[in-house]
Amino acid sequence: MGRGEPRTFGVEEEYLLLDSATGLPSDRAAELIRAVPQLADRAEREFFSSQLETATPVCRDAEEAEAALVGFRSVVSRAASGLGVVLAGSGVPPVGGDEAGTVTPKPRYRAIDAEIRGAAAKQYVTGTHVHVGIPSPDAGVEALARLARWAPTLMAMTANSPLWCGEPTGFASWRHIMNMSWPVAGYPAGFEDGDEYTAAVSQLIESGVLIDPGIVTWVARLSQNFPTLELRIADAQLEAADAVGFAVLVRALVERALLEAEGGEVRPRYGAGLVNGAIWMAARNGVDSDLIDPLTGAARPAFELIERMVRSVEPELRRFGDLARVERLVDRLRVDGDPARRQLGRFREAGVPGLMALYREGAEAGAPAGV
Repeated sequence: MGRGEPRTFGVEEEYLLLDSATGLPSDRAAELIRAVPQLADRAEREFFSSQLETATPVCRDAEEAEAALVGFRSVVSRAASGLGVVLAGSGVPPVGGDEAGTVTPKPRYRAIDAEIRGAAAKQYVTGTHVHVGIPSPDAGVEALARLARWAPTLMAMTANSPLWCGEPTGFASWRHIMNMSWPVAGYPAGFEDGDEYTAAVSQLIESGVLIDPGIVTWVARLSQNFPTLELRIADAQLEAADAVGFAVLVRALVERALLEAEGGEVRPRYGAGLVNGAIWMAARNGVDSDLIDPLTGAARPAFELIERMVRSVEPELRRFGDLARVERLVDRLRVDGDPARRQLGRFREAGVPGLMALYREGAEAGAPAGV
């Protein structure tokens, strides 16, 4: 990245494939990929055969990322409809989670299933992963430490998995609770530098805790395959525009963190367990209650912290041309609530059929007519 150019980013989206009549997970990923051969190089099967994944190209502007995700969603959603399936942007399926999933027949997934055992049997979890380009692992470790303050707020904004086995869980993000059953979970501890981070991951693998670096399931990590910081905290989103608005906010936060590190600002310090405790509370409450600021330990109204976070990166958002997009996202959260609230509202109004309609609307949102 040249000086003055926008920092690169990318978005990985995971989706659930749900039977359009029952809402149950449907093992149609391989069949669906075959049905859209023009997108075969952009579609990947996930851990279960009822899950699908895509990723944007490396992007410099939000419009490019949104076009990629909207285009993928709209084409695949139409193909899914022809198979009697709904492409769902939800962190977990609202029904059917009590049945063990069908593991995708790839050697690595089978190895994970054998290693994680019963903890993997019902991992119908799908998320929105944001990659932001970083100049080095040392810089990435600095960004991880500084991003931790805002992790609970980012969780609350994107919570989108309130239902499990046909019942409200009392959590806005049940996906986060499910993810805590992996051997490595939550927000990573602070590291001195990139070498210490690499050594810690290597030790987890050598000790047998993890089978490979790809199963480092912290909610934020340094990518093993790309020169990026990867934030994995967000649930799958109902609409592509919301995923992209979130992604460019994360990019701005990483940019600010790297500028602070370059300027010699001391890293923030957090109380033991406070970051993960605050994330857990955010997964429970979403934006409908107080959130905890891990820097101060104080509980504050959710939108007070959201506004403080956005103001802290307003120069970066302006420089990248993303301020209006992020403000629209925040305004929508004020009016409609987090996506978990939207799911609960539709479920109470119309049950599982209402949710299937909500997921279809999300998959088709933003696509030009006739596309």
